[in-house]
Amino acid sequence: QVQLVESGGGVVQAGGSLRLSCAASGRTFSNYAMGWFRQAPGKEREFVTGISARGGNTYYADSVKGRFTISRDNAKNTVYLQMNSLKPEDTAIYYCAALVHYSDYVPTAEYEYDDWGQGTQVTVSS
Repeated sequence: QVQLVESGGGVVQAGGSLRLSCAASGRTFSNYAMGWFRQAPGKEREFVTGISARGGNTYYADSVKGRFTISRDNAKNTVYLQMNSLKPEDTAIYYCAALVHYSDYVPTAEYEYDDWGQGTQVTVSS
């Protein structure tokens, strides 16, 4: 099991940017594929983006493609989500998630992930 702590959320105007961080502890971070999900009020949690254990592969939901960028620093046990050109519909609680997977696979389904952070709120005002 790995412990995950998100940070970097906040309130930003539409068109602005935020960078979320997810710090991991407890296991060998470079063995984990990592994902970001989000849940807006009254909606189900949805996949945003994911990155493979070594960082070679990434995958994005269509709604964020071209605006969001996922990256990881295995030396710092941290995965990042750079969010640009934010829209009010990006308002949600953002969660990071982890799955032990040694290949370049990027999980996109919620049920695939074993460990989750507590979430960080992102609010985009119009």
